[in-house]
Amino acid sequence: MGCAISGLAAKPEFAERNLEDAAAGAAARLSDDQIQIIKDSWKVIRDDIAKVGIIMFVRLFETHPECKDVFFLFRDVEDLERLRTSRELRAHGLRVMSFIEKSVARLDQLERLEALAVELGKSHYHYNAPPKYYGYVGAEFICAVQPILKDRWTAEVEEAWKTLFQFVTGLMRQGYLEESARQRHLALSPKERPEKKNTAL
Repeated sequence: MGCAISGLAAKPEFAERNLEDAAAGAAARLSDDQIQIIKDSWKVIRDDIAKVGIIMFVRLFETHPECKDVFFLFRDVEDLERLRTSRELRAHGLRVMSFIEKSVARLDQLERLEALAVELGKSHYHYNAPPKYYGYVGAEFICAVQPILKDRWTAEVEEAWKTLFQFVTGLMRQGYLEESARQRHLALSPKERPEKKNTAL
């Protein structure tokens, strides 16, 4: 697909690995050097965030057409050119890029980043967007920003962004599963709910 890592999302270690482990461990693996690399590269990327958002989602629908099922507005759009000029897709791309910008801004405050990503995962439960798709977006983001960074793109830059996306998607998955469990609990009738024992003396 024109990107050296277009198969990345399909690799188990990126999209389908046990992302709960990734969430627990990635913070330790995101070194100070990687945080600085991400911040420095973001300064260049952010000048083109609308363009990156569009490229990212057009590529996503091209490489993983099943993802369109999650997006009601784009479900039946076969013409990729129509997607490239879609105001709705541009708006959604900008929302995703805004989340990435917030993530970068919180790299020095990991608790705030964790809370943000878990909440996003919970909201994706209500959008009916399951965790299996989250890693695909990270892979397409990486492909979309390579041409923007040009000769600044290195193996270290790629590894830093991959680590960040593994961390964030792991937390999103955690939020999705928490919300799924909460909704299942709420759906049970009072008789079916596990009894809360009265511990008052």
